Amino acid sequence: MTTDIEHKETPLVTRRALLKGMVSVAGVVATGMVSGGFSVFAAENQPDEAKREAYRAWLQSLPAAPAPELTKHGLVATELQRWSVMEGNQGVAVDGEHFYGIGNHALVKHRKDNGERVAEWFGPRDGAIIHLNAGWVDGHRLVVAHSNFPHLPMASSLEIYDTRTLQPIETYSFGIRLGSLTWAVRHNGFWWACFANYNDNGTTPGFDQRWTYLSKFDDNWQQLESWLFPPQVVATWGDSASSGGDWGDDGLLYVTGHDAAEIYVLRLPKQGVTLEYITAIDVPFEGQSWDWDRSVPGERIIYGISRARQEVIVARIPEVPSEL
Repeated sequence: MTTDIEHKETPLVTRRALLKGMVSVAGVVATGMVSGGFSVFAAENQPDEAKREAYRAWLQSLPAAPAPELTKHGLVATELQRWSVMEGNQGVAVDGEHFYGIGNHALVKHRKDNGERVAEWFGPRDGAIIHLNAGWVDGHRLVVAHSNFPHLPMASSLEIYDTRTLQPIETYSFGIRLGSLTWAVRHNGFWWACFANYNDNGTTPGFDQRWTYLSKFDDNWQQLESWLFPPQVVATWGDSASSGGDWGDDGLLYVTGHDAAEIYVLRLPKQGVTLEYITAIDVPFEGQSWDWDRSVPGERIIYGISRARQEVIVARIPEVPSEL
């Protein structure tokens, strides 16, 4: 059987030609999505360098993220009370009846109603306990972060004491780890722990405070996630890092530095690796570690310290506006 239709061979499509076509189509789609037109990448005979220049110009036309700023919204804590506690130079924890001053290797227990000291514990100089940090109370357990700061290599542990006697009852060693453990708390069924790095001493050579991070752990101390701190918060730390932190009942994260009389309010990011900054609250104590007094329902009361004045300070923290 014959036909008048002339048979023609299909032209061979090379891999190079196929890739060039894909790049051309991708450029057309990208330009159309942004500008509504197809003029930038549409010409198939356009030189490769011209296409690259057009694409770079398009990238530069995209909106930039705002520069990080330490924005405040007029939030100021109200001071309620002060107590003189010489040993509490690292932080303070609190429960229904007592507060607990925390020193490098010292714990002191005081009544909340009159400040009377009712118990104390002192570790030996150059002993196993070198640098206690932030603490909080879980029933009859005083949970305290600990590190070997300023010694190297950096190593940390979690130390548990009986609130009734202040005697040590349990320990968990993180061993050698980048960063010194400054605070560790429970929230929503997980552990949240801050590992601090510094600009001066006590940090692994080659690292600085920018390497301070928040980690999320399960009950077996397996790290699940971790985040950096916002640069505008890091800039307030001087040569130090975050000394205290905990979640509020509003689901936000409240953290302090080492010296500034401010609490920074953060939240987990929707994208990326850096905690999101919300606002800062002026407080009557200078950084260091602190603790929520959760024994008073509906109240936003915290216990903090003034290291310079050797005082425990009680303050009421204002609500953070929901629109922030």
